[in-house]
Amino acid sequence: MDPQVSGFRQRFKANRFASTLVILATLTLGILIGTVVSGAVKGKEQNPSADATPLKVPSPVQMSNQFSTIARQLEPSVVNINTESTIKNPHQRMGPPGQGQDEGPGGGDEDNPFQDFFNRFFGGQGGQGGQGGGQGPGGGDMRERSLGSGVIVDSKGYILTNNHVVDKADRIRVNLMGDPETVTYTATVIGVDAETDLAVIKIDAKKPLPAAKLGNSDAMSVGDWVLAIGSPFGLNETVTAGIVSAIGRDIIPQRQFEKFIQTDAAINPGNSGGPLVNMNGEVIGINTAIYTSGGGYQGVGFAMPSNTVVSVYNQLIGSEHKVSRGSIGVQFNAIPNPAVARVYGVNSGVTIASITPNGPAEKAGLVTGDTIVSVNGKTVKNGDELVAEISSLKPGSTAKVGYIRNGKESSAEVTIADRAKLFAARLGGQDQGNDEGQPQESKFGVTVRGITKDLADRYQLPNTKGVIVQDVKPDGFGETAGLGKGDIIVEINKQPVNSEEDFRRIEAQSKSGQDIVFLVRPRGSRDNTTVFMGGTLP
Repeated sequence: MDPQVSGFRQRFKANRFASTLVILATLTLGILIGTVVSGAVKGKEQNPSADATPLKVPSPVQMSNQFSTIARQLEPSVVNINTESTIKNPHQRMGPPGQGQDEGPGGGDEDNPFQDFFNRFFGGQGGQGGQGGGQGPGGGDMRERSLGSGVIVDSKGYILTNNHVVDKADRIRVNLMGDPETVTYTATVIGVDAETDLAVIKIDAKKPLPAAKLGNSDAMSVGDWVLAIGSPFGLNETVTAGIVSAIGRDIIPQRQFEKFIQTDAAINPGNSGGPLVNMNGEVIGINTAIYTSGGGYQGVGFAMPSNTVVSVYNQLIGSEHKVSRGSIGVQFNAIPNPAVARVYGVNSGVTIASITPNGPAEKAGLVTGDTIVSVNGKTVKNGDELVAEISSLKPGSTAKVGYIRNGKESSAEVTIADRAKLFAARLGGQDQGNDEGQPQESKFGVTVRGITKDLADRYQLPNTKGVIVQDVKPDGFGETAGLGKGDIIVEINKQPVNSEEDFRRIEAQSKSGQDIVFLVRPRGSRDNTTVFMGGTLP
């Protein structure tokens, strides 16, 4: 073989071998790089949070603990109350409370003065709703079980709660929040006050009980923090927080002794009777009601102020176990009427619309139209202040009542009577009906007719003075002033109205823009009760 050819072949083989090594080396390197990259990608897919920093529990730091401290302090004093009662004829609904008499036109049915209150604020009888029950053995009665709360105010076992929680209960059972649920105490009623919906009950626990401290509700202001503690829906040891939303809230028309603290702390059925507590751990109210359309919490709750609670409690634990309130036997308009003030020439005070016959005020010489301006030297600006001053006085004591009559100030010594006894006879409703004849129309927007002896006998009227309203023109002055069919007008602007002629004469003299005040015996009154109605004549 040609040496040159042989050498070429050897060089070619050598070069092919070297190329093969280079190719193999390149493939190996590519495979290694691909493996590394693939491993990295796979690793990344398996742990997407590899860059996250682990969390650590911090060292304990003392936060604000005022709420929890108050809750721990008060919870042992709050109790759960279970009652059982027999409801007679459960399908027969009670009527609304009748209008009573007092130092204002308020009052209520003695049997159930809070019925309308419950219908409006709790949706039914007793406020809590039946938690269970069944038909009685007679087929007409029903056993009802209700839940409520209470607060221990005396280590001897005296507990404050609501009257509606224990009212008409056949059995009252109390569980202390600190005791096992199996420990149940039977409670006895010491006394109740329907006017404020408060009650005092007592248990015998054979040991001193933790008593809550009552505070001064007058120190509370709108915006102050409060806690509500109780057993809503039977859930013991429930604590809710909120603020005082309003004070002195009057939620029941013509009820004179219920001026509530309003709060947005959650209050539900079952909270009734539990405490409303301030940030000093003091009870400044007893939770009583909620305003609701569905039976549960909607941000508006009410508590009876502690200052009222203390006064009622101290009387209920007394020897008579009842609350006595003073009265002088007068009535006045619940809502001040500027026209009344102008006609009677007073800027402040309470103008008497009616006086109880042979009552303390009449015996002392006061008459309808007098304006009471002070009691025992303390100025009285409105009806609430008059009621507060008079009702706080002990029956049998005397009070110096300052008043204005025909622009002249005078005073009288009045002996205070027991309100409950003085106004024991309640007014009833009686429709005056339509009478024969064609009464004359009045520019006051009413038609009237003189009261004959026949009409007085027919409708059992106490006397024959005045004129009876036969019809009221819609949107007329009389309707605006408050007159209604069957009302009896006895005076107009302090002038007696004993006949239709008197009425027409005074009407003819009245001018547009003049203040007109009617002294009226309301329809259905069976005594001499009168009220003011009036306004400015268009």
